[in-house]
Amino acid sequence: MEKEGFKIIRQKGSHIIMINSRKVRIVIPMHPGKDIKPGLARAILREAGISREKFLKFLREK
Repeated sequence: MEKEGFKIIRQKGSHIIMINSRKVRIVIPMHPGKDIKPGLARAILREAGISREKFLKFLREK
């Protein structure tokens, strides 16, 4: 998400709260040993305004 311009503004427990320059706020759960389920990942991407293809491109660039 940082590649898309989101910055971490705070963390509460195992949830990271990020915001971008357009003031779009997203919350990402970071539970140790657990993956984010596909439905939640889609919801986070939709809130962030990032297409699935763009997200997958970011992952490949790692």
